[in-house]
Amino acid sequence: MDLANYLREHLHLCCCATALFLAAAACPYLVPKPAVKPLQNSFLFVAFPLVGVSAALDAITDIAGGKVNIHVLMALAAFASIFMGNALEGGLLLAMFNLAHIAEEFFTSRSMVDVKELKENYPDSALVLNLDDDNLPNVSNLSYRSVPVHDVEVGSYILVGTGEAVPVDCEVFHGSATITIEHLTGEIKPLEAKVGDRVPGGARNLDGRMIVKVLKTWKESTLSRIVQLTEEAQLNKPKLQRWLDEFGERYSKVVVVLSVAIAVLGPFLFKWPFFSTAVCRGSVYRALGLMVAASPCALAVAPLAYATAVSACARKGILLKGGQVLDALASCHTVAFDKTGTLTTGGLQFKAIEPIYGHFVGNQKTNFTSCCIPTCEVEALAVAAAMEKGTTHPIGRAVVDHSIGKDLPSVSVESFEYFPGRGLIATLNGDESGAKGGNMLKASLGSVEFITSLCKSEDESRKIRAAVDASSYGNGFVHAALSVNEKVTLIHLEDRPRSGVLDVISELKDQAKLRVMMLTGDHKSSAWRVANAVGINEVYCSLKPEDKLNHVKRISRDMGGGLIMVGEGINDAPALAAATVGIVLAHRASATATAVADVLLLRDNISGVPFSIAKARQTTSLVKQNVALALTCIILASLPSVLGFLPLWLTVLLHEGGTLLVCLNSIRALNDPSWSWRQDLLLLLSKLKSKLPLLRHDTSSSTIQTAPL
Repeated sequence: MDLANYLREHLHLCCCATALFLAAAACPYLVPKPAVKPLQNSFLFVAFPLVGVSAALDAITDIAGGKVNIHVLMALAAFASIFMGNALEGGLLLAMFNLAHIAEEFFTSRSMVDVKELKENYPDSALVLNLDDDNLPNVSNLSYRSVPVHDVEVGSYILVGTGEAVPVDCEVFHGSATITIEHLTGEIKPLEAKVGDRVPGGARNLDGRMIVKVLKTWKESTLSRIVQLTEEAQLNKPKLQRWLDEFGERYSKVVVVLSVAIAVLGPFLFKWPFFSTAVCRGSVYRALGLMVAASPCALAVAPLAYATAVSACARKGILLKGGQVLDALASCHTVAFDKTGTLTTGGLQFKAIEPIYGHFVGNQKTNFTSCCIPTCEVEALAVAAAMEKGTTHPIGRAVVDHSIGKDLPSVSVESFEYFPGRGLIATLNGDESGAKGGNMLKASLGSVEFITSLCKSEDESRKIRAAVDASSYGNGFVHAALSVNEKVTLIHLEDRPRSGVLDVISELKDQAKLRVMMLTGDHKSSAWRVANAVGINEVYCSLKPEDKLNHVKRISRDMGGGLIMVGEGINDAPALAAATVGIVLAHRASATATAVADVLLLRDNISGVPFSIAKARQTTSLVKQNVALALTCIILASLPSVLGFLPLWLTVLLHEGGTLLVCLNSIRALNDPSWSWRQDLLLLLSKLKSKLPLLRHDTSSSTIQTAPL
């Protein structure tokens, strides 16, 4: 029998039993002396089965499984007390123990993310629209069918009405609605979803009607991932909790041995009687007191702060892959950020396309002048868009978005090779400047360093770099270079820092006292432009994925502390995996980055980074307090019990009181964290200061109202 389930389902029985035991204890003071004993026996006869049966069954089950835990210790103490003639104390022991564990269950449930509540937002099915001949829904005459949510395919169109939940991650195709994602990310303010906006699975439609296009299957959607990661986080125990679980069983066996030793050796060493007398408590009674007082119940719940902190983070839209991530975060001294899509919006804007090397002017070939053939820029854009079609990289998306709606020559990609973090090479078939009759062309697109590394000679590489430096658009933009048949075209894009990033970096440097740096694959001028805007003084640029990985390893080794890596792209995955803690923006992160990361930020900003670090430091502090509090309560209850100063029921009260104190202290992890106790004190003083004028105003108002005429 599971005691926790029994307690939840039979709370009223525990309360009735406790009331009967207390009534039995009060009999000597309320009824005539001849009636005391019969009345007490009647109360005990009714009360014991209510709590004693479950305790006995739990103890037998645990002993049969080779376990000696708090349930076994309490059952032994209670039934031994009854055997010695102290039935009332034994009954009170079980009743208070059960009530204390009901309270413990309540606090534990408060500390956990309610996965059941999240699952209630699961829609069972979706209204999938039937498509016309163009594979698009007929908006004027909608026809649909109900499909189980697990069978909804990517590319399908779904109708979502008022009050319904969006079943999977989608993009609004038609219509608009007001949605809420508070249960997913903690974002209280309702959001307006219009055509082109992405909507996470689980979002609830408050008002409006919209047709959405499915972007991800059920298993890959936001709500499903939240539930999966939350359940995994509750199963992944931190190191301290695993150690306490192993220690608890050994410790319980030691407590039993010590209790038996006190019961047997007490009369010989300290001249105590075996059984209690009117003058002195017996050694068996003292041993039972030790068995109760020294049981590891409070120690067992000391790691409850981890689960509470994981829950608090989840309510802020921050998913941790287990409590061990909090320990790792608290140990870190350095945080490294990727640039594009992390510190910046990642929504690059296409600014210009500039032929810089190898283009024709008339019949002459020149290296440094802009192309004079009007179609050359257009054809270069067509080639770049064809190579980047279907990409998720910010540069590729910007190129493809800019090409939409433009009259571009037809270009098809015959073969394709991708180099993560550097660029790509493709074989093209189409009408390209300088090619006759649709010849097969070799094209490469990527960073300037990637293009120059493919040059046949050092002289050609040097000339291309000189052409880039001499660009009429300067070096402040994000650059991508396109090379087709030795003709190089420079693509200029602009990336803007995210709003609020400056405050996040300032908090990490000034409050958290962390070393902050940027690791990016972009060139020096673009990297420093963003770094100066957000307040980062340490920048490593032009890095390939393996370079980021080596920097993370080297910095972790040289600094002697942990490193946090914050990124979102597939090229960040090696560094995220090697870092002490990897943090990704879930909305933008690639599947690889999500798989290796330790923390997922569901909101599309990095404000969750300082919150996670502060929460980790708060949690580790609370766990240390819990362990100290548990050990103190065990010592304070054990010594007086062995010395015979405390009755058994009071020992139980002290022991369970210590357990409840640990639970209450753990619940503090639900509060927003601060960086220091001084900050807490200043915040409290500022609140009191703000309330003083109101108190004075209320006092003066009441004085005026009561003044005599």
